Amino acid sequence: MTSILIADDEPNILISLEYLMKREGFTVHVARDGQEALDALRREKPRLVLLDVMMPRKTGFEVCQEMRADESIKDTLVLMLTAKGRETDVAKGLGVGADAYMTKPFATKDLVAKVRELLAAAPGAPGAAAAPAA
Repeated sequence: MTSILIADDEPNILISLEYLMKREGFTVHVARDGQEALDALRREKPRLVLLDVMMPRKTGFEVCQEMRADESIKDTLVLMLTAKGRETDVAKGLGVGADAYMTKPFATKDLVAKVRELLAAAPGAPGAAAAPAA
């Protein structure tokens, strides 16, 4: 079963996303701030993280940057979630290594579709094309 980490400091969002992802059949871990997210990423090794941008202790941007610099978790997929939808914010998120970016509020069906799309396209995913041998 695919494991997902949800990192968000807003309790209502965390609860609803956890419920949604469990209902979709994922194993779910949660983190309430950026440092907790990094600790959980290193401990649980989820396939994907739903990462809020505005969090205490470390922002989603900082978490993503640290993830990409850490060999043990650099391949974890990152879907950034934020209320900040300006083009510069999206560019910054993608610039630090996010795989995708969604602006709050979003429809839950759109989020589920994006999660499934990212997981299906990822190298090593069931149904994903194998990388040619070097």
